[in-house]
Amino acid sequence: MKRTVIQDRALIRLISATYHKPPALRGLVDSDAEMEVLARIEGLTSARQRAEEGHSLSLDNRELSWQRRNNGLTVYGNSHINAAFTYARTGGSRFNTEQRGAWYCVWSVETALAEVAFHRTRELEYIGIFNNTARYVEMHADFIGEFPDITDEPDHPCLHPDPAIGYLAGQKLATELQHAGERGLIYPSVRQPGGRCFVVFDPSAIQNVRPGASWDLTWAGSRDYVVNGV
Repeated sequence: MKRTVIQDRALIRLISATYHKPPALRGLVDSDAEMEVLARIEGLTSARQRAEEGHSLSLDNRELSWQRRNNGLTVYGNSHINAAFTYARTGGSRFNTEQRGAWYCVWSVETALAEVAFHRTRELEYIGIFNNTARYVEMHADFIGEFPDITDEPDHPCLHPDPAIGYLAGQKLATELQHAGERGLIYPSVRQPGGRCFVVFDPSAIQNVRPGASWDLTWAGSRDYVVNGV
């Protein structure tokens, strides 16, 4: 496995616009004090907030990204980083188990769209209805460091296109890399030929998170989808 040094800005992670909106509960209250009470109640079932308070069995809250304040200024992106590591799909993803998430990002928006479209299409297959519009927001972040890189190993078992095969191998590899102290892994996109992806295991490796463009993906009766910039 080779190693690659990166000093790259604005790698792209796409998140559902649902998770990029102002707090849904804000319209129910008349003051910040009342909002704080509701936020505490909501936090009782929030995996992210519980992890930040030290109640996660899979994450040490000292690993997470914390709000740094300077004269009342809150650094953007901390909650997005923490959410990436505290929420995971059932069964996990290619390089993380369902106990602990990871930050997945890419170098090009075309690759990002292909990756999220695959997962959304698979969800629509489960219910057998291909009529849906989903909006995604770009989250940009910067990275500096040396990381293991398998972009020259297209036949690696973890890159098998069938999640039932590739995910098991990828989770095993990710666990081994994390035990060895690695903070992430560069790998070729399985869903976009020529695309390059980066999975980050360590929240502290993610720098300068900020929002980017928004995209609508629309399915109208079939697996094929249309992409529109918003």
